[in-house]
Amino acid sequence: MDYLLTEEQIMVRDLARKIAQGKLKECVAEYDREGKFPWPVMKQLAEADLFGVYIEEKYGGMGAGILELCLVTEELSKVCGGTAVSYAASALGTDPIILFGNEEQKMKYLPDIAAGKKLAAFGLTEPNAGSDAGAIETTARKDGDFYVLNGMKHFITNAGEAEIYTVIAMTDKTKGARGASAFIVEKGTPGFTFGKKEEKLGIRTSATSELIFNECRIPKENLLGKEGMGFVITMKTFDFSRPGVAAQAVGIGQGALDLAVDYAKQRQQFGKPISSFQGVKFMLADMATQVEAARALVYSVARMIDSGNTKVAKESAMAKMYASDVAMKVSTDAVQVFGGYGYMREYPVEKFMRDAKITQIYEGTNQIQRDIIGNNLIKEAMGKK
Repeated sequence: MDYLLTEEQIMVRDLARKIAQGKLKECVAEYDREGKFPWPVMKQLAEADLFGVYIEEKYGGMGAGILELCLVTEELSKVCGGTAVSYAASALGTDPIILFGNEEQKMKYLPDIAAGKKLAAFGLTEPNAGSDAGAIETTARKDGDFYVLNGMKHFITNAGEAEIYTVIAMTDKTKGARGASAFIVEKGTPGFTFGKKEEKLGIRTSATSELIFNECRIPKENLLGKEGMGFVITMKTFDFSRPGVAAQAVGIGQGALDLAVDYAKQRQQFGKPISSFQGVKFMLADMATQVEAARALVYSVARMIDSGNTKVAKESAMAKMYASDVAMKVSTDAVQVFGGYGYMREYPVEKFMRDAKITQIYEGTNQIQRDIIGNNLIKEAMGKK
């Protein structure tokens, strides 16, 4: 479909596509097999100025928006969801600074992120606090001109590779979720180390590790917003970042669909290509329609955000939920089109199914997304009375 992209958006998309179909495609099997972080691809993205597409020009970015970020993420995901999330997770770690940072914080951190010199990451999830973000146990106590962090985060994308971390910690446990605050923590700060690197089913090219804080002292200037704003910062960040996960899911679905169509044209059974069989054609038709519907929803939500609309919690949740469900279904159906070959590592399609699953889980499980959507629907209905 024609989404009426501007010339600049087409340029961004085509740059990302060139990198994805070139350097990334050449190395993706090796990166996935060995769990290697795709630094060569990250450097190419930096050289193409793609890390700054959503960052204002005054901070070294392109001054575009979430739609451009989604375009890059989608193109990378058509080849490798793990590489795409390494790119998009840097935006996730950056969004709290963009949304709630003061001018000094923005000038200090955003230029290096926009230039791709430093990656960012977001530290929220803990062993006992996944979907229940209000149950975090990492603490931050005020000590003169410093905050002292203690605790652990896990399942953190880009952990160990990123230089800049936005971390949510409790400054007042008695207030529950309202006692959480957000901080900027730099790699190399004494008392800040990394734990084990996780071995994952999919997105194996991305780094997923623990953040460990042991009497980690950071300047009070590294507080984002005010004390007690951590939960608000988290929720607003997810409203802006979930279209990026949704774009990753769209790319994974499209990549799997492309492989399935190509295979169906080539695979011969009963003396003719399996693409001639109605059962296969119907599967491909459903897959293509689902991917296109997901893409339309994702682009629409991204444009809502870029237009200045800040009340997008319901729509962002819809995009993330629907696109990731589509990615899982389409990638599974793509494996089915390949038959027994689809189950083998020798063929690339099984990777798409492995990569798709996590999109239904991180940045809020799809059950949580449905809860957000339902709650917002009820609030809107109450407001009309």
